[in-house]
Amino acid sequence: MRQSQEYKQRSIEEIIRQTLSQLPALLILGPRATGKTTTAMRHAATTIRLDRPEEAAIFQADPDAALRGFDEPILLDEWQEVPEVLGAVKRAVDSDHRAGRYLLTGSVRDDLQSPTWPGTGRLVRLTMYGMTIAEQFDRADSSPFMDRIVGGETLEVPPNTPDIRGYLELAIRSGFPRAALWLSGRPRAQWIEGYLEQILTRDALELRGLRDPERLRRYFEAYALNSAGVFEDRMLYEAAGIDRKTALAYEQLLVNLMVVERLPPWTSNRLKRLVRSPKRYVVDPALIAGALQLDDQGIARDGNLLGRFLDSFVAAQLRADAVRSKSRPRLYHLRQREGRHEIDLVAEVEGNRLIAIEVKAGAVVNHEDAKHLVWLRDEFGDRFVAGVVLHTGARVHEVDHRILAAPISTLWA
Repeated sequence: MRQSQEYKQRSIEEIIRQTLSQLPALLILGPRATGKTTTAMRHAATTIRLDRPEEAAIFQADPDAALRGFDEPILLDEWQEVPEVLGAVKRAVDSDHRAGRYLLTGSVRDDLQSPTWPGTGRLVRLTMYGMTIAEQFDRADSSPFMDRIVGGETLEVPPNTPDIRGYLELAIRSGFPRAALWLSGRPRAQWIEGYLEQILTRDALELRGLRDPERLRRYFEAYALNSAGVFEDRMLYEAAGIDRKTALAYEQLLVNLMVVERLPPWTSNRLKRLVRSPKRYVVDPALIAGALQLDDQGIARDGNLLGRFLDSFVAAQLRADAVRSKSRPRLYHLRQREGRHEIDLVAEVEGNRLIAIEVKAGAVVNHEDAKHLVWLRDEFGDRFVAGVVLHTGARVHEVDHRILAAPISTLWA
């Protein structure tokens, strides 16, 4: 456990600098407690905490007047506590287009989907997920994984690459800076459980007027148990003992709070009988362990959960990495009906080219483990950049033409 609480550089900081150097306002979204405020403060001249009643009062009374008179860039933290501030920022930007005026941070997406949202065309959005392992290991400036694949670079294995136990320990650390960097053992588990309590009770209550947090808790536990799965809605709502309408409302609530994600299916007219259901993820695997009250030993003893947990861990690294990637990957999953072919993650990169990724809990990879990647390569020819089987072993090797086996640790090497 670290004793000093030094700041760890985040990989999106260069994007923040570039955006504020040319545009007037930037909105940083992300799950609660992922370090948005701490990072944004490094780029602001003034910080206003709208979750503090004494600071929020003037913005609730007259947000336009409240914005005037502060040194810029102005950071408006937790904008959702005073949503009227978005309209004030819009009007201020409309009247003065100078670059680097406003930074806004928040941990919900709830009101941002409307076509009449006041920030349209004025605020650029940037998503900041939990800390990646690269960031935790002081490698925030390392080249994004997808860019290395697109560029045909050799994948390097970092020194002391973990074994499967090591990967479970890294995943349980979480991407929440306080838990990952400064806590360990039982205090860390208690912090994660407290985080879930906050999300599933107070945050959910404020966002949707929830009246039965215990049912939401049961639903999230079912979600966690099936993270990285493609399944019918019925599985979740029957496991939680709720009806379909309630389940859909709960899922949208958790998506808005940015603790779960629905990964869309990849589709093509060239492929038949593709499953059109999303693949569902808990965005941080530590929340899976927290919801199910399991440690790395408990996860290791459940073969089905072990695979889902590692898949969720890899997805968390790639999701955050994609934000800063020059190849601008969009992540999907691919599955045919009856399970004939399925691929954990498909990234569509520049020019609609494809990178396919499988996640394997084992340390040895053979041709059978890569057969779905071989199939996709043969279907799409030159459009297929590469396939990678990410595993828990220690070496990189070629399985087939344009298909590699590589340790999971190459994500942050």
